[in-house]
Parts: sequence; C-alpha cells; structure tokens
Amino acid sequence: MWKQFVSKLPRKSSSSGKGDRSPGCSPGGNAAGNGGTIQRTSSCPSGGPARPASSVKRMSSAVFPSSVVAGIEPLVSFKDVPNGEKQNLFLSKVSLCCVVFDFSDPNKNSAEKDFKRQALLDLVEYVDSASTRFSETMIAACCRMFAVNLFRVFPPSYRTSSSGGGEGEEEEPMFDPAWPHLHLVYELLLKLIGSSSLDAKLGKKYFDHSFIVKLLELFNSEDPRERDCLKTILHRIYGKFMVHRPFIRKAVSNIFYHFVFETDRHNGISELLEVFGSVISGFALPLKEEHKIFFWRVLIPLHKPKTVGVYLQQLTYCVTQFVEKEPKLASSVIHGLLRYWPITNCQKEVMFLSEIEEILEATNMVEFQKCMVPLFQRIAHCINSLHFQVAERALFMWNNDHIISLVAQNREDILPIVVPALERNSQNHWNQSVLNLTVNLKKMLSEMDEELFSTCLNKYMEDEERQESLNQKRKLAWERLESAAAFQPVTGNTAVLVSR
Repeated sequence: MWKQFVSKLPRKSSSSGKGDRSPGCSPGGNAAGNGGTIQRTSSCPSGGPARPASSVKRMSSAVFPSSVVAGIEPLVSFKDVPNGEKQNLFLSKVSLCCVVFDFSDPNKNSAEKDFKRQALLDLVEYVDSASTRFSETMIAACCRMFAVNLFRVFPPSYRTSSSGGGEGEEEEPMFDPAWPHLHLVYELLLKLIGSSSLDAKLGKKYFDHSFIVKLLELFNSEDPRERDCLKTILHRIYGKFMVHRPFIRKAVSNIFYHFVFETDRHNGISELLEVFGSVISGFALPLKEEHKIFFWRVLIPLHKPKTVGVYLQQLTYCVTQFVEKEPKLASSVIHGLLRYWPITNCQKEVMFLSEIEEILEATNMVEFQKCMVPLFQRIAHCINSLHFQVAERALFMWNNDHIISLVAQNREDILPIVVPALERNSQNHWNQSVLNLTVNLKKMLSEMDEELFSTCLNKYMEDEERQESLNQKRKLAWERLESAAAFQPVTGNTAVLVSR
C-alpha cells in the first residue's frame, strides 16, 4: 500500500535524499564526522514503512524479523572522538547493531549489512582494548543487543535421524546464512564476559538466569560454528559468575534429561559434555551429593540413546574424570554400562567395549572385584560374537597391561568364564583374524597359570561331552515318540505326525 502511494508522487520528490527521512530513525544521523558530540539514537526497528509479506523459506536458522532502516550511515571510529564521548559512541553503535536483517537474500540491504558489520568490528576492538570499567548503561545496552540478535526460535527440523544408530556418523551440517553477523555478536559477547573491565557483581544482574536459559537453548542450533562459540561462552560465564554455577548445572541437567527420556534428539550434547568435562575436573573432594546424583542420573543414562556415538568421546571423558576423583564410582559405571548394553547394535557394542577398557584402566582392585563376574560374562559373549569387529575389540582388551594385572590376581574367577568362550571360538569362528587373536590369548592365559587353564579346559570338554550326551538322549526320545505315533491309528480329531 505504501509503495503504491509513493509511486504516484512526482519523481523529484522521491529523490530528495536525506530531507525525506525522519531524523529520529537514522542511527548515527547526528554523528559529526569530525569527532564532534555524538547524540544517542535508537535503531527504530519498526520505523520503516510496512512491507508486503514475502514467501516463507525454511533455512538452517530461525527466520529473523527483517527490519530495514533507510539510509543507515556508518558511525565514526572510536579513535576519532575524545574519551569523554566514547561511551555515547559505544551506545550508538550498539543501538545500530540492534537492527536485524534477513540473510535469506544475500543481495538485500547489502550496504546496511556492511555498516552493521563494521560497527560490530569496532565494538569488538573497543571491548578488547578497554581499560576503564563498563558502566551499567553499557552492559544493559549490550545485553539488549545480544538478545535481539541471538535469542530466536529455531524452525522444526525435518531431517531424519541417522539410520546407523550409534555408529557416530554425523549428518551434513547446515550453516546459518546470518553467520557473518552472528559470529561477530558472539565474539563481542565472549570479549565482554572475559574482559577485566566487566565487574562481575554488576554483570550478574544482566547475565541472569533468564539470559543463561535462552543461551542454553541455542545449543540446539544445527550450525556447528554457533555451537562451538556457545561452548566457549558458557565456559566463560561459568567461570566469571560463581553465583550462577548451581543454576547452570541444573539447567544443563534438564537438557540432558529431556534428551534421554523424551526427545532422543539434540544437536549440542557433545558441546555441553565438553564444557562439563572441564567443570568436573574442577570439582573439590570429597564429591558433593549433587555431583554424584548428576553422575548416576545423567551421565550413565546418556549411554542409552542410539546416537551415543556422536558424543561418546566427551561422555567417556566426563565419566573417567568422576572415576579418577572418586574410585568407588567405577563399579557403578560398569554396572550401568552392562544395564544399557546394546543387544542388536554391533557398532555401539564396539564403542562400549572401548569405554569399558578406559574405565578399567582407572579401576582399583576392590571395585573391580565387585563387577568382574558379570563384566567378563559379557566380554566372553562378545568374544563369541559372529560380528568380527565385536570379537576383535573384545580380544584386543587383553593387550592392556592393567587389565591383565587385574585378571591375573583374580584368575580363579575369570578364567572359568573366558576359557570356554576361547575354545568355542577356536573351533567354530569364521574369521581368520579372530582365530589368530584367540590362539594368542589362549597361549597367554596358559602361561599365566597352566594348571588352572588346563583344569578349565578339561571342565569345558566334560561339559561339552555331557551336553552332547543329553542332546543324543533327547534326540532318541523324540525318535521313539515319532515311531510310536506312526503306528497309532488315526481316529476322530487325533493329531497326525507328518514325517519330513
């Protein structure tokens, strides 16, 4: 409607330049290019004329509200104004950066986007080199700008989950078209939080619980560059504002609960676990009950989702950090892994075996004895797996010196479980590599305790003979029943045995 009205006006009136613009809606319009007084202006995101709605196009990020400020002019550089006016210039630049553009069309508002980009670069440079304390007005203005640019709702993802289920194969990442501005906003946020000019007591008033929750929601972004920035920023916030640490741990735990028990889908689990890996390493001893609850209720159930391969490296690091700090937790980890052990997913089974080996390296004898029987029953089952990668990984574990040391001290309990599995492998397995590893392990165990190994082997042979005898008896019993049934006359509804 506005365009139709303008098209009817004389052409010369539409080219009158700055005189047709409202002075209050042009950021920087009052800035003197020679370093004079800077007047604070607002970005006036709603000051432009109404525009017809364009067709909605889904992209990897949320669709930003498009605001166009006619004739945005670049603001002067900080070095061109006296120190007394730098705060006003800072606020003017922050106000300019509150205008959000639509990046679905790269050719749209290109000049205004460049002005905003330059303003963001100036702000980053100023914050990085600031020597005086930031005022409350400056902090509040920055937080408003961060909220406008960063906090947004992501569109629903229509991408299907990985069909492999645990192989760790990540989908092709989707990159946010607005990243040219977003990464500068994130850099400014990171510089501001890490700056010594930011008073933590004053900053916590604006970087509050609401800000942290909205920041954590951005971890579900499909752009890996954004998640990487958020990871660093969250770590800085955790270190800067100690008063917010319990809340951050609780909020991140809620994200993990939602992922494990409800959605089974989240893009930022590996990044959140990476942050928590460094957080856990800083826990004081003895561990608080809150931290142990996080270990039992969050880290152990995180082994359940089929996409565990995407974040298993970070998860294993967090678990081993807990075990190193509190060795009594080792048996709890192993029992938890056995509870969530995959039955039909061989690739996930290989990953679990790798994690078991890392945990056993940090396990002492007392905790090992609490879980060794069910653990080696599972390992024996993996040794006999028809999937050669699972069998290989289970056999490779025996190359670990610490595991061999634990086994040697408890060989009376472990060898009777493992030797039968090795003997079955040597007789029946189809893969030559698995057969070679089996022969090597049998030789190693025989050298460890030849008498015990021979006893276990003889017992296995006796059990096999006994089982074969039972099978023969069962077979003969069925044959007698079939013969007897064959001579019985068929009357009425009598069942008939049909021979094959």
